[in-house]
Amino acid sequence: MREAAAPAKTGAAAQPPGHLFCFGLGYSARRLADRLLSAGWRVSGTCRSPEKRQALARAGIAAEIFDREHPVPDLARHLAAATHLLSSVPPDGAGDPVIDLHRAEIDAAAPHLAWIGYLSTTGVYGDRGGAWVDEQSDLSPSGERGRRRLLAERAWAALAQPAHLFRLAGIYGPGSSALDTVREGRARRVVKPGQVFSRIHVDDIVNVLTASMARPNPGAAYNVCDDDPAPPADVITFACTLLGVAPPPEVPYESADLSPMARSFYDDNKRCRNDRIKHELGVTLAYPDYRTGLRALLGAGY
Repeated sequence: MREAAAPAKTGAAAQPPGHLFCFGLGYSARRLADRLLSAGWRVSGTCRSPEKRQALARAGIAAEIFDREHPVPDLARHLAAATHLLSSVPPDGAGDPVIDLHRAEIDAAAPHLAWIGYLSTTGVYGDRGGAWVDEQSDLSPSGERGRRRLLAERAWAALAQPAHLFRLAGIYGPGSSALDTVREGRARRVVKPGQVFSRIHVDDIVNVLTASMARPNPGAAYNVCDDDPAPPADVITFACTLLGVAPPPEVPYESADLSPMARSFYDDNKRCRNDRIKHELGVTLAYPDYRTGLRALLGAGY
């Protein structure tokens, strides 16, 4: 497949090259890594398997295996070479693995780090019955995963240099969108009246992160979402229209055969404002709504 047209390189990618160390080089973090590598940065970090480590090495990224049972060997040495630090590792039932295992090293490195970031979720706001929330709204997560995220946010905010907190909405992008769901026969149109979700294209996550790197404000929190919260069934319908296939039938939420994890996503109903990324960081979203994003993905061969 053709690579999607990359947004203009702004923010950190336009600065003199630095060195990002990233805990958890997953989907979003790897997209950031690729942007920075193309601008001459060094990137290192962690992953969870030898196979992923080998794939990262082929891309020029040195990675260590990390999980709660495998701390990073000699992390102080790695952080001494870094200028920026990001974590995309989610909390588990015992807490945040990165903070639990490596807080001392991160605090020791804080004086020379230009920027620390933590990828959180909009789940920390909980259910608002479809009302709008912004970064000043109360944090009242409704489920266990949201409560874990809130505790992790507090831990990262309490570092010697407070982390920037990025509350990500539902992520989509190349290889991971409603287009893929429809093509793979997994699409469902579950309808819960009044339910909406906020979303964000992975490249706009990268735009926000690089803009924050260029304008550090330690301890700041940012909602990272597009302009158009929408019902999930509408997104599937639009993806089907783009692909020229009939949408699956609508299924009432009450009678839908959903896993406990899938059902939990419907517990929260809110609309997230993104004014802060625009006004404070100067971000212009490349994909301000799911329609723009899905059209671009299809046009790029995804």
